[in-house]
Amino acid sequence: MKKIVLLFIGISTLLQAQKKDVSLEDIWRKGTFRADYMNSLNSMNGDYYSLLNNKEGSSSVDKYDYKTLEKVATIVDSKDLNELKTFQSYSFNSDETKLILGTNFKSIFRHSFLGTFYMYDIASKTLRLIGEDIQRPTFSPDSKRVAYAKDNNLFIRDFSSNSLVQVTTDGEKNKIINGITDWVYEEEFGFVKAFEWSKNGSNLAFLRFDESAVKTFSMDVYGKEKYPTQEVFKYPKAGEDNAKVTLHVYSLATNGTAKIIFGDYEYIPRINWTKDDNVLAVRTLNRHQNDLKMYFINAKTYDTSLILNETDKAYVEVNDDLTFLNDNSFIWTSEKDGFNHIYHYNKKGELINQVTKGNWEVTSYYGFDADKKTVYYQSVENGSINRGVYSISLKGENKKVLSNPLGTNSASFSRNMHYFINTFSDASTPTVYSLRNDAGNVLKTVKDNAALKEVVAKYNLSKKEFSTININGNDLNMYTIKPVNFDSNKKYPVLMYQYSGPGSQNVKNSWNGANDYWHQMLAQDGYIVVCVDGRGTGFKGRDFKKVTYMNLVKLETEDQIAVAKKLADLSYVDAKRIGIWGWSFGGHMSTNCLLKGNDIFATAIAVAPVTTWRFYDSIYTERYMRTPEENPTGYDENSPLNYPELLKGKYLLIHGTGDDNVHVQNAYRMAEALIQANKQFEWGMYPDRNHGIYGGNTRLHLYTKMTNFIKNNL
Repeated sequence: MKKIVLLFIGISTLLQAQKKDVSLEDIWRKGTFRADYMNSLNSMNGDYYSLLNNKEGSSSVDKYDYKTLEKVATIVDSKDLNELKTFQSYSFNSDETKLILGTNFKSIFRHSFLGTFYMYDIASKTLRLIGEDIQRPTFSPDSKRVAYAKDNNLFIRDFSSNSLVQVTTDGEKNKIINGITDWVYEEEFGFVKAFEWSKNGSNLAFLRFDESAVKTFSMDVYGKEKYPTQEVFKYPKAGEDNAKVTLHVYSLATNGTAKIIFGDYEYIPRINWTKDDNVLAVRTLNRHQNDLKMYFINAKTYDTSLILNETDKAYVEVNDDLTFLNDNSFIWTSEKDGFNHIYHYNKKGELINQVTKGNWEVTSYYGFDADKKTVYYQSVENGSINRGVYSISLKGENKKVLSNPLGTNSASFSRNMHYFINTFSDASTPTVYSLRNDAGNVLKTVKDNAALKEVVAKYNLSKKEFSTININGNDLNMYTIKPVNFDSNKKYPVLMYQYSGPGSQNVKNSWNGANDYWHQMLAQDGYIVVCVDGRGTGFKGRDFKKVTYMNLVKLETEDQIAVAKKLADLSYVDAKRIGIWGWSFGGHMSTNCLLKGNDIFATAIAVAPVTTWRFYDSIYTERYMRTPEENPTGYDENSPLNYPELLKGKYLLIHGTGDDNVHVQNAYRMAEALIQANKQFEWGMYPDRNHGIYGGNTRLHLYTKMTNFIKNNL
């Protein structure tokens, strides 16, 4: 028996030795583990979708049949257009007879950009310029006009009369913005286009941002010239003045604009026209973001009605799930029963029924089939690390699972909700794209990443082990990556990874991202990698998420420290060699853990960290902390700037100097605090790189630096 066991071990070791090790070049230069993705679908009228395809120096919009996934037509190809060699975006008008084609994009912030846009008429095959260096061109419902923003003003180009109307004239950089959101709305409310056509195209509603009182932030841009330049923009930090936002409606009939006066608010995070041509739905929030109101505003009379009012002891989040049905009743999602669920209200804002119920969360709302009176959504009802796709009647009956029950599933539905592309992966299966009907039946596998699975099989990759760990009275989701040749009789160093931000999730049953391959590379070198989602993270209910309110990173830090101490008790863990790393919020956490947990953490890496919430933006920070004036202890007792003397372990601090989100000011002030406390540390500054710290060889350099730091200090 001993000979058989020894023979098996010998063969297993030989097979492992024949496999390749993951390298940084595999991850960041060669693209060895790059998955085969399916281009984002644009659902069309009927059972069709379109794709933007690029080939041999040209771009085309091609039409496909959902039933067969076969191409049925090429709608436009840039090789047939003299004025346009390629294009990077497209959008249809309502009856799909025209398109807006975009090119020459110039990035502004995370989501915003300028571009040159054209209108293409499919029947006549003609191309007409809409404008250069403009933002968010949008067809009117009758397709005769296109509204867009340029230089902080709104314009309407009328192609039927070949005229241009300037809707606003007071736009000015760092002062007045019309129809486009400011930096903080774009980043924290997640939208850029702040104008909407009414359903009949007779009115254009828009938001106006007066940034005059907002303080300016500036960043040096070093570039390649002799002198650096400065990027200067308005950035409201916690407790400071926000832009004054007002609602306006422009009437095409009168060529006049009305300022709409209603309610008391700090923010207008969404405007949406209802099914009624003259009724605009407007959502507002107070500064604490715990009192959300939705108003219906009549665009003819400007009468205002409060339709819905949702409050919370902590905060109410804004999303894009609001859907108006033909009778102007609407679908709404809310956490008001303790978990995020779907609700149906009538047009007066009276609850008809709660559509989904249970101690689990709806994570995405996909749409409503009016003919079948069926709602489609994604949820975690099969465990908070999984995602499934479901259907349910509007009355909350006949629920069906339409996807794999476990793993991570998401859906892209046809416009009529008859078909969807299901995107599935789990920790051991690369992404699989399949065509399904509305009953969930698989009609065809589109892509299965079989080639990637073959590539991965040639490498020494460890299994990602999912579990829970009881910390401070909560069963927290956890995964562990151990070396392939793990021996429980040996002692191993541990590197913990986390993000920990409100509503976030790192422990999920899905295929690898770039960091997973880096963690696998570290496991090859004898490290155990552990990730735990502590209190404040998402998909386990309102109370679990909002328990950190007013004290961001306090409980989260306590949880990670407790995890480290529990890991230290394991027989195969070297208790003196436990480290932690994170990016952004996770960098704040790793810094805090190294200082406040200096009796257990030996090392930490912080990439682009917040080091005091006083430096971060108003909307995000105050949602979870209120203002510094209201909550000074919450801000200061959890800021590592205030206790640098606690540093005992090895610390690597990294930031991009062009970070418009978490400003490099955070890193510089942390460095200064450590210097004045006479604490040695390592750091790396990446010139002109933003919050993502990428471009060229930047990521390869960054992860090489982090790898060397870990090998030398953990």
